[in-house]
Amino acid sequence: MSLLSPPLEAFWAVVRKGTVQDASKILGLTQTGVTQRIRSLEKQLKTTLFTRSRKGMKLTAEGEALLRYVKSSLDIEGMALSKIQRAAKDSIIEISICGPSSILRSRVIPHLTQLLSNYPKLRFRFDLSDVDSNADKLKSGDYHLALLEHHQVTREMDSKILRAERYRLFGPASWKRRLLSDILEKETIIDFDSSDQMTFHLLEKYKLKSKVSNERHFANNTDALTYMITAGVGYSVLSEEFAAPYVKKNQLVQLADDYFYDFKIALAWYPRHEMPEYFKAITKALS
Repeated sequence: MSLLSPPLEAFWAVVRKGTVQDASKILGLTQTGVTQRIRSLEKQLKTTLFTRSRKGMKLTAEGEALLRYVKSSLDIEGMALSKIQRAAKDSIIEISICGPSSILRSRVIPHLTQLLSNYPKLRFRFDLSDVDSNADKLKSGDYHLALLEHHQVTREMDSKILRAERYRLFGPASWKRRLLSDILEKETIIDFDSSDQMTFHLLEKYKLKSKVSNERHFANNTDALTYMITAGVGYSVLSEEFAAPYVKKNQLVQLADDYFYDFKIALAWYPRHEMPEYFKAITKALS
């Protein structure tokens, strides 16, 4: 059962299935019928919701905005129907969250999985992504929550400032007795990619950037990057919480006890007419 209007049902079906043909199968309509409903909705809203291509239907910016509305409506609808039908215990709710891998692994996943004892029907989908596209993923409607840098949070989003992720310089345990000046002069930085400035930000903060080479190794995966450090290939910045298990196992060593760089982050989502209890619990659990 759905309380969405027929045109919105057609829109939601096309988004889920990717093509008008596949959407028509789950709606029990002809392809022409689905297309007519989409065109009727576009005419009503005076905008274009999809662009057509050989690969299927792709949402426009306006379509992404409508998708957020539909998902919000479905959330409210699900809660209402659960109360009406006394079916809350049988409702499976999926929450999708994207953000930097180090933060998700060290802070988000451990805290949120603890909520499952109170909300056993929650299903989490975590996207560990160390790229700048997390804001776009949230805007597209594919994700309910995203961990973003402060400047990526826009006016139309709701957000909560989280404790900054503290980054420090780490090298392999075998460098424990080496002077930092010697390491900076002779060793190579390992970063995520050419746009990753985190290590440079820390070095610049302490006026050390001029002492290092701009030539770097790159590994666009935090685990791979950490492996390269432990193997003695070079050094980099890692968050304290992410690096802690490696330090405990004597695989990594902190290269400068007093040097750090705070990465400011926020938990962001799009406003909801009524925030469900489980959603409130999620935002409260993260600090």
